[in-house]
Amino acid sequence: MSDDSIGKLGPLAPLVGTWQGEKGDDTAPADDRGVEKNKFRERMSFTPLAPVKNHAQTLYGLRYATTAWRIGEADPFHEEVGYWLWDAREKQVMRCFIVPRGVNVLAGGKAEAGARSFKLAAEVGSATFGISSNPYLDREFKTVRYELTVTVHDNDSFSYEEDTQLKIKGQEAIFHHTDKNTLRKAR
Repeated sequence: MSDDSIGKLGPLAPLVGTWQGEKGDDTAPADDRGVEKNKFRERMSFTPLAPVKNHAQTLYGLRYATTAWRIGEADPFHEEVGYWLWDAREKQVMRCFIVPRGVNVLAGGKAEAGARSFKLAAEVGSATFGISSNPYLDREFKTVRYELTVTVHDNDSFSYEEDTQLKIKGQEAIFHHTDKNTLRKAR
């Protein structure tokens, strides 16, 4: 991909590359449907892709993958793959990804081309920025909302805060499955 195309990635341009985070915080449902807290390390990679043309719409984007390991464990506890997209005309950042538990999300939000921080959201039932799950998760741990804030600190670090809101069967309150980490550029 040319430097010109990378320049057209808007607020996603600083994310190009491979990143590592060593001190993530995860608050998730425990096996007994209570609360479990985990420290984790993770690796993210963002690779530019050719422009995507949908008639009058042109999207620039990044192919990405994330893998996370609990501190001290060899096997990953979380993986996801997807795309981050930038629509300059609409000033929209989008993230579409799938988690191998059987959940997919298309989240989006407004941002300026040079933004160093942006927010994305998705809601179950939305025809545009939405969430779908396999039947078991929909019944037992239904994802009803997803929120993400990304902040680019400099050329070598960025952080995120993520809130996946779950309706857990048998519980009245929404469970906030949260993750946050600061990542540093590995290459």
